[in-house]
Amino acid sequence: MTETRKDAQRAILTAALDAVPFDGWSDQMLAGAIESAVASGVDRTQASAAFPGGIKQLLAFFISEADRRMAEGAAAQGLAEGPIRDRIGGIIRLRLEQLSPHREAVRRALALQMLPGRAPNAIIGLYRTVDAVWRAAGDDSTDFNYYSKRAILAAVYSTTLLRWLDDQSDDCAETWAFMERRIAGSLRLGKIRRRLEKAGRRLPSPLPALTRLRYGPRPVS
Repeated sequence: MTETRKDAQRAILTAALDAVPFDGWSDQMLAGAIESAVASGVDRTQASAAFPGGIKQLLAFFISEADRRMAEGAAAQGLAEGPIRDRIGGIIRLRLEQLSPHREAVRRALALQMLPGRAPNAIIGLYRTVDAVWRAAGDDSTDFNYYSKRAILAAVYSTTLLRWLDDQSDDCAETWAFMERRIAGSLRLGKIRRRLEKAGRRLPSPLPALTRLRYGPRPVS
C-alpha cells in the first residue's frame, strides 16, 4: 500500500468518525466521508479506490489504526517496562483513552459486528488487537504459550471494553478498577495455563485456526 493511499484512507476515516454517531457505519456514511475527504484535498481517484471492500474494510482499517496508535503511544511512554500487570493495564487504558473521542463510533462498530454473519470479522479484529497489546508489552512467547496468553487477554479486553462503553464515572475510574480486577484474576490463572501447556504438548498442532490468523493461510502447491 502506498503512502498516498494510506493518507487517503486516514482522511476518509477521520471524516467517517465524525459522521458515524449520526449516520452509523453505512454505505451512505462512507460515500459522504469520501466526498468530505475530496473536499479537504484528497485526490478523488485515490479516495474512490481507498476502500473497495466498503464498510467491512473501513471497519478493519479503523481497528488497525487504533492498534497502530496504541503501539506507538506505548513505545513513547515506555509501557513495555515494569511488572506485566502494569504493562498490560497501562496499554489497554492507553488504547481506550485514545478512542475516547470516538466512543459512539466504537459502540456502533461493536453492534454491527454482532450481527449474523459478522462474527468471523469480529474475532479476527479482537485477535489482532490483543496480539498488538502483547507485542507492545514486549511479549516474545511462542507456541502454546503465545496462544494461551492471547486467549486470556481477549477475555480481559473485551469485558473491559464493554464496561468502558457504558462508564459514566469520573475519568472512567470504574472501568480502570474493573480492568485491574480482571487482570489480577487472569494472572492467577498462571498455574492453570501451565497445566494446559503440558497438556498441549500431547496434542497435535494446537489452535490451527489462530495459526492461520497469525501467519496467513499456507500457499497451495
